[in-house]
Amino acid sequence: MSEPSGHETGLLDGVLVLDMAQFLSGPFAALRLQDLGARVIKIERPDGGDLCRRLYLSDTEIGGDSTLFHAINRGKQSFAADFKNPADAEAVKKLIARADVLIQNFRPGVIERLGLGYDAVKAINPGIVYASISGYGDEGPWAMRPGQDLLAQARSGVMWLNGDAAQGPVPFGLAIADLLAGNAIVQGVLAALVRRGRTGVGAHIETSLLEALVDFQFEVLTTYLNDGGRVPQKAAFRNAHAYLSAPYGVYPTQNGYLALAMTPLDRLGDLLGIAAIRGLDAKAPFTDRDGIKEIIANRLITQPTEAWLAVLEPADIWCAKVLDWPELLASDGFTGLDLLQTLGRADGVSIATTRVPLRVDGVRPRATVAAPIIGQDTARIRSEFLL
Repeated sequence: MSEPSGHETGLLDGVLVLDMAQFLSGPFAALRLQDLGARVIKIERPDGGDLCRRLYLSDTEIGGDSTLFHAINRGKQSFAADFKNPADAEAVKKLIARADVLIQNFRPGVIERLGLGYDAVKAINPGIVYASISGYGDEGPWAMRPGQDLLAQARSGVMWLNGDAAQGPVPFGLAIADLLAGNAIVQGVLAALVRRGRTGVGAHIETSLLEALVDFQFEVLTTYLNDGGRVPQKAAFRNAHAYLSAPYGVYPTQNGYLALAMTPLDRLGDLLGIAAIRGLDAKAPFTDRDGIKEIIANRLITQPTEAWLAVLEPADIWCAKVLDWPELLASDGFTGLDLLQTLGRADGVSIATTRVPLRVDGVRPRATVAAPIIGQDTARIRSEFLL
């Protein structure tokens, strides 16, 4: 089972994962398991494969596929199968019989119509860990709605935490629902594999984009649920958190932006030379949040970011320069982490991407192989598994 797919031996060496998912959430979960050493076989339709291959973040494509597909599917093997073809469907079932984990994110009911719902798969392989990701669960009025990230954000309440008060709901600029759901599935799969190692019993692990987004908000939702139902009020000026008081926020300086986290106003007033924010009532950072933040903003914009850092950081004030990507990638703080890698493929494709955000015994796992061409490993997998 440990046929290499471009990864060094890892914690999950010998674990076989079948990635039957598309787009981001399920394939991301499979990617993270692969980063930890599992072998991942991506099962795709021969006529186009994963729809994410054509889901472009920009007009850049590499080897005929989107950069997004490459990011989420690096190092996987591709097995092409047409489920309408009985021979292909039987081959997939034989792979399932040998697999440790299966991940799918079809809309509710679709995987059952393919004959590969949990009960059917469990009958083939009782010890399998079967992972399902949906948009909103399998039942209820939203079950059949499109499980898409922006739409899940819209239904989750999370958009009302972003932006200034006058802006209304503001979405996150990332596919947070997909990635959070994928991470949740990984946690469940790993726990199920531990139990299976002790008992031999498999499991069905389920989550949805909505569940992941609600969990993402557990801190602020707990406050809301125990605060008489008071809805948080975003700051009207430089909002960075719907609940936290001044000075929490991001402020323009003479040449950029400075982030200020939780900081006593008296100390900040002394360091910035702002008498007006010293000696205030303890509730003032909440009740006069916007006014205090405007006073701080008017002071910070008079000097460059570096000048303020030179004053604030030695005094242990929680602050940071707001970096863009070029600044981040050039910084010593980033380069020391060795978080980038370049992957290749037999057809000459080369792509730069990130590495797993984990280190095992001091070593960060490294991949070498780019995302696969549709069906590039079908013949080899058929031979290996006698399909």
